[in-house]
Amino acid sequence: MSNRNSQQNKQAARERLRAERERQAKKDRMRRQLFVGGAVVAVLAIAGGIGYAVTNMNSDDANQKWRAAAEKKTFAKPANATGPQGTTVVIGDKKAKNTLHVYEDMRCPVCAQFEKYTGPTVLKDMKDGTYKAQFTMGTFLDDDKRRPGAGSKNALSALGAALNVSPQAFLDYKEALYAPKNHPEETDDAFANDQKLIDVAQQVKELKGNTAFEKAVKNGTYDRWALAMSKTFNDTKDITGTPSFKLNGKKLLVGDNPPMTPDQFTPLVQKELKK
Repeated sequence: MSNRNSQQNKQAARERLRAERERQAKKDRMRRQLFVGGAVVAVLAIAGGIGYAVTNMNSDDANQKWRAAAEKKTFAKPANATGPQGTTVVIGDKKAKNTLHVYEDMRCPVCAQFEKYTGPTVLKDMKDGTYKAQFTMGTFLDDDKRRPGAGSKNALSALGAALNVSPQAFLDYKEALYAPKNHPEETDDAFANDQKLIDVAQQVKELKGNTAFEKAVKNGTYDRWALAMSKTFNDTKDITGTPSFKLNGKKLLVGDNPPMTPDQFTPLVQKELKK
């Protein structure tokens, strides 16, 4: 009995030691998990804070730039534009009796789709003298609280610099900016970056390596013009979205309708021209 009790006691002691080791190991695992989890949360919090700070910094910088632009005493109007503030941009055969008025925003993804599918048709019609085209560009997407930014205004200012080179440079640059390989997602304010705009310009014959154009983009030469053009868009009360079109003053497409394909656009234009 004494030997058996002794063995039982030893076995019980071993069991207690094993159980204690398991409890300690469990505590150690829990401690490590809490430490790692806390570190991950801290890293995410820091990263989120940095992202928030960078976003705010970029937004603040952009807002400061455009506040300064609004207060500039000098006002540069691009060549090849007319009107008191140069916000009337008409391109095409001056003898064409019809005018297609195009309303777009450079950050607008639907505008990019229209340019991709139907832009060549518009350019062909302009070349053939079916109509001349007038362009009024808005920047309302920059003011959208869900995706605020400065890309619409900045791209418009760069378009002013292109227009100052030539009407063809304006058309070619607008086409390049809307091209799928260059146009950012609506939530991506990539056009707020001057270098992005200059990089895209290298795809345009008249703008490639054009130091005067690049200087105008970097210096914001046409920033005030962009603001004036944006106001012209906002003052057009019957246009509330982009892309929108008027043919000889008659609205063809307004607001958030899908972009028209050539098969839809051409018959609509021809119908209006017959009236």
